[in-house]
Parts: sequence; structure tokens; C-alpha cells
Amino acid sequence: MAMTIKRIGIYTGFVAAGLACGAAAPTFGQATDAAPQKQAPPPGSAPKAFTVPAHETYSLPNGMKVTLVPYGNIPKVTVSLALRSGNIDETSDKLGLADITGELIKEGTKTMSAEQVAQAAAQMGSSLGVSVGVDETTVAMDVLSESGPASVKLIADVVQRPLLPESELARLKTNMLRQIAVAKTQPAQIALAKFRKLMYGDHPYGEVLPTEETINGLTIADAQKFYAANFGAARAHLYVAGKFDSASLKRAISENFGSWAKGTPPLDRPASPKTQRILDVTDRSGAPQSTLYAGLPVIGPTSPDSIPLSVTNSLLGGSFASRITSNIREQKGYTYSPRSQVSTRYHDAYWVEVADVTTKDTGASLKEIFGEITRLQKQAPPGEELKGIQSYISGLFVIQNSSRQALLGQLGFVDLQGLSDDYLKTYVQKVNAVTPDQVQAMTAKYIKPESMTIVIVGDKAKIADQLKEYGDVK
Repeated sequence: MAMTIKRIGIYTGFVAAGLACGAAAPTFGQATDAAPQKQAPPPGSAPKAFTVPAHETYSLPNGMKVTLVPYGNIPKVTVSLALRSGNIDETSDKLGLADITGELIKEGTKTMSAEQVAQAAAQMGSSLGVSVGVDETTVAMDVLSESGPASVKLIADVVQRPLLPESELARLKTNMLRQIAVAKTQPAQIALAKFRKLMYGDHPYGEVLPTEETINGLTIADAQKFYAANFGAARAHLYVAGKFDSASLKRAISENFGSWAKGTPPLDRPASPKTQRILDVTDRSGAPQSTLYAGLPVIGPTSPDSIPLSVTNSLLGGSFASRITSNIREQKGYTYSPRSQVSTRYHDAYWVEVADVTTKDTGASLKEIFGEITRLQKQAPPGEELKGIQSYISGLFVIQNSSRQALLGQLGFVDLQGLSDDYLKTYVQKVNAVTPDQVQAMTAKYIKPESMTIVIVGDKAKIADQLKEYGDVK
């Protein structure tokens, strides 16, 4: 949630991209009875492999890991501290505590006020950002290269010696309650909360929207206890990318983080998501459209099937040119922005199709979605269709890793999931090695309509009859 309701957000899963095909414009007075012929675009080049910049990873004596990535020619550097602590560490009666603690650590240290922290960051041409996620909390700055060591010092002070002032707690709780109230009016957030709760039950992954009661009950003692239990060198990994002087940066890291207490290692709280056919409908009387989620648990990022499944998802519903999108958006006009994704957490994932569809076409949309899945289960896609999807994934992957922040995000993902060192290096190669038969096999093995949890937020009176074949509308 992270005060930006991060825990209740959802990645859209694809980026729309277009190709322009043009013809020479007619000169003045020239007859234009016949439409100009569109020129076919030239064939694309072979997908380029993603090259991970040479980088160094080492550990301090207290167990904190450090990764340094010399990258680019712009005199800037991104410093990001990833902590294995987040909403996963909350108990059911303290939901929102990780987010409150994350906000509190920005409110000054034992030696600096909140204003002084903000001013120190501003003098480096930056701001200090704290982001709380389900599995990790990140504290980061993006500064001029000359300020790299100073940013390390500021981040170290904030995470090791936070003041956690009780005077700011009421304000932060009020802000969070306001955001939760807004989220509860949004169909997409309501649907996501129901979907995750049905799938994960009482596990922290199933808790999306804390209640007013739990937020109001949080105390400064709770935040202090949460910080003491979950912040420490054993859970920390500092990532640095950009142009920097390695010797001075290493010295700053050692001086400012070397004495940090090791603390406790991250707790292992594996999820056991339910694979079940269930239909859940939340009434939103008068709604002009229905928000639907349909999905089920799948294999996590460490499985050999993970990349083939990702390619399958992009072809099926996870790209603008995907089959489900072409069907219910382009051909039928039921929705404007459907998307599917393989949503991941620590050693966990589910596949889900999400769409806001017109109320009168709610049942028809589900029929078409499941129809496209069944079609791909029974017949492998044409090679040219798959090749287009693979080129899209390959190009997007390289583009998405063309910034310091994105590169650190990828390295962090690999480290969080415990993937092999060559995962990023071989990703494009493995994407393009997926065959049509594998796509069919992945669909049949993992994406099963009969086993999906279906959540719909819409006008129950108008959609109940449309949904009879999918379950009882209560």
C-alpha cells in the first residue's frame, strides 16, 4: 500500500505500440481517386540479446549485500537499498503496519529532522523515496555522480537511526484511511481485493485492503516493534548503478553500513493459493460496466516453465496484439483495455485476465475469453503469430532495461527469487526458443477455465442471468 496503495495496484502487463506505414503525399492538383497503396514495413532484424553490464557483488562482514553496476555515460547514479521486509511480515490484526513504518522512517533520524532529511536530498538534486511492497521495502535516491557517497550516508542514517516520531502518526494514519476509502469506491480495487482473498485466504498475500479498525488501532509501539524485528543488515541489499568512483563509494558503504546490526533473517511464509472454480459477484447497482477478474495459481518464477508461460500469456492476452484483446476489444467492442498477466510475488504467481466490459456483454466476454483459451489448448499457434509476439517481448525487454532504475529492478528481481546468474543474459534467447507446441502445452497445463476463480463487480440484477453457466450468483 505504501501510502500510494501500492499493495492494491496491478501491473497492466503490456504497452501499446504502433508502426506507421506511409505513402508519398500527392502533389497539388493531382488526381486522388485511388487510395494510395500502403507500403509493407521492412522485415525486422533478429532480436538482440540483452547484455547485463559487468557488475560486482560482495557482502559486508555484517551480512549486508552490495551490488555495484557501472552503467552509462550520464554523470548520475542511482542508489537503492532493498530490504526483505514488507506486508508479508504483518499479522492479520496489524494490516498496514509495514506501510506506516515505511512512511515514518522518512520523518527524521536521531540526528536530523524530517525537514533536514528532505533538504539534504534536495541539495543532491534528488528526493528520498521509500516504497513498501508485499515482499520488500525499498529506500532509494537518484543523484549526480559526485553525490553518490553522500546519498549512501543519508540512506544509511534513515534506515539505521529513524526517529519514528509519534507526533506524525495521526497524520499518516489519516492519509492512509483516506486512500483506503477512495480505493473501496473503485471497482478494480474491489475486484482485486476479492480475487486475492479468495485465492490466498488469510495469508498476507490475500490481504489487499486493511480495515479502518486495524489502521486506527496501530500505535507507535507497533511501528517500533516492526522496525526492530524486520530492519537489519541480514535482510538488506544495496544496489548502485550509474557513473561513480568505485573506491570512494565502497568506502562510504563500509563506513556507513558496516556497523549496522545484522538483525534477523527474513521469515519464510510460503503461500498456498487455492485452485478452485468459484464465482463471486459484488453488486454495484446501476454500473454501466462490469469489472471482471478470472484466474488461477500457476508456477512461480523459478520454474523452467516460467518463461514459456510468459510467452504464452503475451500471445493469449498480455499484449496489445494478443488473441483475447483482439477478440473482445477489436472485434466485439466489449471493452477498451483488457489485459492478462502472470502476477508474481516471492516464489509465487497467478495468471489472471482483467477487463472492464459493458454490462450487457458481461457473460459474452467471459465466453470469448474462455473460448480463446480453449482454442489455444487445442491448437498450436501459427509460427508467424508466435514470432511476432517473441519479437515484441524481446524488444520490450531490452527497452525496459535501458535505464539505471529498471536495470536495478531486474537485478533485484533475480536476487529476490533466487534465480541463476545468467537469467537476464539468456532471457531473450529463451523467449525466442519457445515453440508453438510449447505454447499449446503451457495453455493446456496451466491456464484452465474450469479451475478459475471468477470475480465480478457490476450490476447484479443485469448480469446474473448471463453468468448462470459459470456458477451461482448469490
